[in-house]
Amino acid sequence: MYRKVLLAYDGSEDGRLALREGARLARLCGAEVFLLAVVPQTTGMTLVQDAAPELTIGQDQVFEDVLAEGVRRLERMGFPSPLARITTGDPARQIEAKAREIGADLVVVGHRRHGVLTRFWPGSVASYLMEHLGCSVLVGRMQIADEDVFGAVQNGATAPPPPA
Repeated sequence: MYRKVLLAYDGSEDGRLALREGARLARLCGAEVFLLAVVPQTTGMTLVQDAAPELTIGQDQVFEDVLAEGVRRLERMGFPSPLARITTGDPARQIEAKAREIGADLVVVGHRRHGVLTRFWPGSVASYLMEHLGCSVLVGRMQIADEDVFGAVQNGATAPPPPA
């Protein structure tokens, strides 16, 4: 079904839910996984980088740590040496570009809860991707415990157990 799955990962709890759900689906399909962390580039950050680049070094390290955590999680799920990248810019456009570059069949993103006003404000990554990509987009929200995914791999199973 799916051959290439792009997992957009930000290290948040919602991002972890999406990572587990996307990785589980990729394992069931025998798909390759690609992990992408996007450092959002805002106007304020651009001004800070231009004026005092040393102030943004810590942000780069945070995203490198987030990506490394995602890679470790995927390795524990049985994906040896998953491809992982960090990019900078608008998250929706960066995810779209990477999905096109790798020929993704599925893009998995997390869900950010929005307030009443921001829910209708343009800028939802998932909405943008659904409008601009020709592949499937999954907003991962299923509660899957690490043990449900990792335990099957550690016990020698070829795929995680089905949901209860």
